[in-house]
Amino acid sequence: MARVRDSDSRRAKKPRSRPLKGEDTEVKHVVDTHSVSESQARELVRRHGNDWRKIDEAAKSYKDEN
Repeated sequence: MARVRDSDSRRAKKPRSRPLKGEDTEVKHVVDTHSVSESQARELVRRHGNDWRKIDEAAKSYKDEN
C-alpha cells in the first residue's frame, strides 16, 4: 500500500466558501450591496480580486461621482 505524503493530503479539494474571482455570484453581491451597475461591479472584482475593503472603498467612490 502506498504511503500518503503530507503534501498530498493538503491538496484534497474542499468545498469553496467563496466564489472564485470574477464569478457572477461575487459580481451580483457587489451590485446588490453597493447599488452599482453590473459592469462597474465586474470591473471592481477584476481589479481588486477578493479584497472586499478595497471593493467597498471603490464602490463608494462610484456612488460619490453620480
